[in-house]
Amino acid sequence: MRQTLAADGNLPPDDPASLIVRAGSPAALLRLIPHLTGFVPETSLIVIGVSPPRDRIRVTLRYDLPDPPEPDLVTDLAAHAVSVLTAQRLTAAVAVGYGPESVVTPVARELRDAAWQAGLDVREILRVQDARYWSYLCGNEACCPAAGVPFDPAPADPAEARALAAVGDPVLSGRAALAARVAPLGGIAAESMRQATRRAERHVTQLLSRVRKSSRLGAARRMIIAEGLAAVGTMITRYRGGGRFTTDDEIARITVALRDLRVRDDAWARMDPAHADGHLRLWTDVVRRAQPGYVAAPAALLAFVAWQSGNGALANVALDRALADDPRYSMATLLRDVITAGAPPALARLPMTPEEVAASYEGQDVDDHDPGMDDED
Repeated sequence: MRQTLAADGNLPPDDPASLIVRAGSPAALLRLIPHLTGFVPETSLIVIGVSPPRDRIRVTLRYDLPDPPEPDLVTDLAAHAVSVLTAQRLTAAVAVGYGPESVVTPVARELRDAAWQAGLDVREILRVQDARYWSYLCGNEACCPAAGVPFDPAPADPAEARALAAVGDPVLSGRAALAARVAPLGGIAAESMRQATRRAERHVTQLLSRVRKSSRLGAARRMIIAEGLAAVGTMITRYRGGGRFTTDDEIARITVALRDLRVRDDAWARMDPAHADGHLRLWTDVVRRAQPGYVAAPAALLAFVAWQSGNGALANVALDRALADDPRYSMATLLRDVITAGAPPALARLPMTPEEVAASYEGQDVDDHDPGMDDED
């Protein structure tokens, strides 16, 4: 069930100067979709919500098609898509199913019926397989033959090619390729990070062991938190300026520091969307190198900045990493809920300013437990 309803919701950022790409035919729409999702869909349903003027795209949802198409899963999928569109007050949509007829048709029919009952105008429902498409709404053999309509996934028009090239990042071969971008490193790189993480843990443990039986434990904890805040803040500034980490120890110190919620929350409060590209690079680097037990926080931060940027697919693969590391991590579960609900990037607001984060933690007892061990509710 969760796999079916964890929709990848890609939405254009709220930028009035956004590039306009026209899709005046089914073939042009099919060439545009991989640029909207970031990868070539496979066994997927794409639902695109549009609004006036000129049917501008407002939301793009991608679902894994249930195979086999069990009735309950099909119904839930269609109901979810329609609920997202109606919640955003959209009145029209197009849908494209990728895969064999036996898998796509039950979902296409259920979506058509659910949309009709909700008063949504479904402009087109297509099925795509092997560079051919079929329409569920057109029965004219002249334009929609039973054998399907062949189309070229690559645009022949140079102007269309240039416009599509300007839409987002290069198209990946599939969602697995997107997940690979945030997958953990292996081999020598992983071993180097394991050793660096052990060193970062020992640094914290040794400092605390010196003062554990004295009245200075709270002071030691505050000092470690201050070190973590400084390390994360410095790295955010470096990536915003186009730089990158230079040693595994830098990344390891950040991953250990982010286990403390006030360090995590301070970083969250600094995710200004004006620096989204730098933030995406930073948290991708950290997530790929973070060791088990330290992945959830940076992966949730990566999901947040991906959602800010309108990249629901990247946000969801980042959340997969976060929840695999800690299934109860509350920031990740919250983001999963709002992204699955199709919430637009405009709602990806910063929770607090860094100053408000600091004030919210001021006066809290720091003597009860070691830093880095804060549990989420």
